[in-house]
Amino acid sequence: MKPVIGIITSKGGHVYQMYRLKPWWSKYDHFWVTFSGEDVASLLKKERVYYGYYPETRHIYNAIRHIRLAWQILRAERPTLLISCGAGIAPPFFIIGKLLGIKTVFIEVFDLVKTSSLTGRLVSPFVDHILVQHPTQKKFYPRAKYKGAIL
Repeated sequence: MKPVIGIITSKGGHVYQMYRLKPWWSKYDHFWVTFSGEDVASLLKKERVYYGYYPETRHIYNAIRHIRLAWQILRAERPTLLISCGAGIAPPFFIIGKLLGIKTVFIEVFDLVKTSSLTGRLVSPFVDHILVQHPTQKKFYPRAKYKGAIL
């Protein structure tokens, strides 16, 4: 089966951190799920992008809408891997992804070293792999692997 990667991320620093992995993801068929914004338009102008509903973080109605969107996109794209560094758009896509048997990787954001992210706490019980960008983050995710910083 040919690998297809779904990159699920919020805009701003989240999309930038995932974009920094371009040497890796650009080798594979891939698509993005994020939010409309100037940063997204600039970074992803030549990419296949789906747009989620904003606001996302702690917005129950849009979380429910993202579950439906995840079902539609993941059934159409058939990815073999979902990867994200957050934020609120990731849990609905990861939940549906797991139900569809898709491998999942969560990368904790670089700037949280004294606490874990809400997204990380929500998805850590069921994602296949957790990567942290700072060694101190391993205390929040005992099964995480430290591979260095993306930034």
